[in-house]
Amino acid sequence: MRLTPILTAAAAALALAACSNKTQDEAAASADHAGAATVSAAQDTAANTQAAAADASRAADRAADSTAQAAGVAERKTEAAANAAAKQK
Repeated sequence: MRLTPILTAAAAALALAACSNKTQDEAAASADHAGAATVSAAQDTAANTQAAAADASRAADRAADSTAQAAGVAERKTEAAANAAAKQK
C-alpha cells in the first residue's frame, strides 16, 4: 500500500484545520464559484448539444429531400428511356 496518498491527505487535513476562519471562508467561496462554473459549463454543453442535434436534423432532412428529388429524376429518365426503346420496336 502506498503511504504517499495517505500522508498527503493527512497533511491537507492538518493544514485545513490550522487555517484561519477567513481562509476557510475564502476556500468555501472558491468552492462555490467552482460549483457555479461547473453548472454553467454543463448548461452550455447541453445547449450546444441541442443546437448540434437540431443542425444534424436539418442536414438529414435536406439529404432526404435531395435523395427523393434524385430518385424522381432517375425514375423519369428510366421511363423516358423505356418509352424511347418501345417506340423503336
